[in-house]
Amino acid sequence: MIAFHNLTKTYPPDVVAVDSITAQIDAGEFVSIVGRSGTGKTTLMKMLIAEERPTSGRIMVGGWDITNISVADKPILRRQIGVVFQDFKLLPKKTVFENVAFALEVCGATTDRIGTIVPQVLKIVGLEQKRDRFPRQLSGGEQQRVAIARSLVHAPKILVADEPTGNLDSIHAQEITDLLLKINQVGTTLVLVTHNREIVNRLKRRVITLDGGKVVSDQKLGKYLL
Repeated sequence: MIAFHNLTKTYPPDVVAVDSITAQIDAGEFVSIVGRSGTGKTTLMKMLIAEERPTSGRIMVGGWDITNISVADKPILRRQIGVVFQDFKLLPKKTVFENVAFALEVCGATTDRIGTIVPQVLKIVGLEQKRDRFPRQLSGGEQQRVAIARSLVHAPKILVADEPTGNLDSIHAQEITDLLLKINQVGTTLVLVTHNREIVNRLKRRVITLDGGKVVSDQKLGKYLL
């Protein structure tokens, strides 16, 4: 599903953010990518979603070499890869329904399609009863659920969650983690980028540990080692 082949990313003048990473993530896996700040986690994620271009090496997604993806093809890739960030990136003047619908509107979806898909994804994240509320009327955990719902509107094969619990307390963080597990259980490949030791150790799933831009550990049933 995802393969990094000798992937390297450097920034001028000589900062090596990702250093010769080779790894494969199979379809349906739930993988945590962990490490201290500055170890290359976010850079790796940005290359996976084509926000950054590798300096060398290759990235394959579902057999598609996206290493030098064209601008025209980026929207196609991003319909296959849903992304959830730490800062929910919700539009404050739009309701829950409108925030989720917006991701479809920008792709030219019809009103009928929006009316079908948005209630479905809101049900998945447990917010169907709060569709008319605004972000300010929601808890942090609920706002992150809206962001997750928005990431699911194109039924992506892969979901990348970049520090999705970073702004949440432990209770809401666990709720979001449980939701990510639920999404993974229906077949979505889940890549969790985090430094939250407690969540990673509770998951007992595969853990790839980065340090100095390199993979220093890859455990099938791993723990946060650093």
